[in-house]
Order: sequence, then structure tokens, then C-alpha cells
Amino acid sequence: MTTAMITDYLTSLDAPLREVGEKLRPVIEAALPDATGAMWHGHPVWGAGDKPGKNPICLVKAYSSYVTFGLWRGQEITDASGRLVAGARQMASVKVRTVDEIDPALFADWLRQARDLEAR
Repeated sequence: MTTAMITDYLTSLDAPLREVGEKLRPVIEAALPDATGAMWHGHPVWGAGDKPGKNPICLVKAYSSYVTFGLWRGQEITDASGRLVAGARQMASVKVRTVDEIDPALFADWLRQARDLEAR
């Protein structure tokens, strides 16, 4: 059910945002194979354990002209690219407008770092 709800969220987006979401999802799921994905506060969230909202790692949230790829503890992540922008609390994110802005290796590195922070 949860996976279907994430799929419904992503497929309901207009192109090119749908394409962004559909490219981000496998990057997230490959980097976080043990994470649980769910709809939380109206958008997909992946977290450690069986309750994504309890130990959230990342989120994908669509706006009118971009998709936010956010990391809950993103400000604690080493980001040599300088692409992550600090947000509220410990969060950091990147606004993705097209699939060309997704660097799977870079995003996977951020995700692994974020996952490791939650494991501490």
C-alpha cells in the first residue's frame, strides 16, 4: 500500500517533475535498501526502521517548478559539491528541476552518509 501511494504521488506529477521523482526513487531505494518508504505529511519520506517519520532520512517533495530532495540531517553531511542548501534545524536539500541535475553517485553518497548518521 505504501509503495503504491509513493508511486501514485510521483506519477501524478506533471513532466518534467514526474521524471525527476521517478529518477530519484531508484537512487534512494538502492542507497537505502533497508529503509522504509511512506507518505508522510503529504510527500514521500524514507526512514530507518519501520516508521519513516520516527527516524526520517530523506524526502522528495514536489513544488510547482522543482522537486526538493531533502535530507533530515543534511547539514551534518560532507558535501564537496556545495549543492546542498541548509534549511531548518539540521536539514539540507537541493532543488531539482530536471533529471540532468541528478547525479546518482553524489546523491547516493549523501544518502549513505545520512543513513550512517541515523545508525549512531
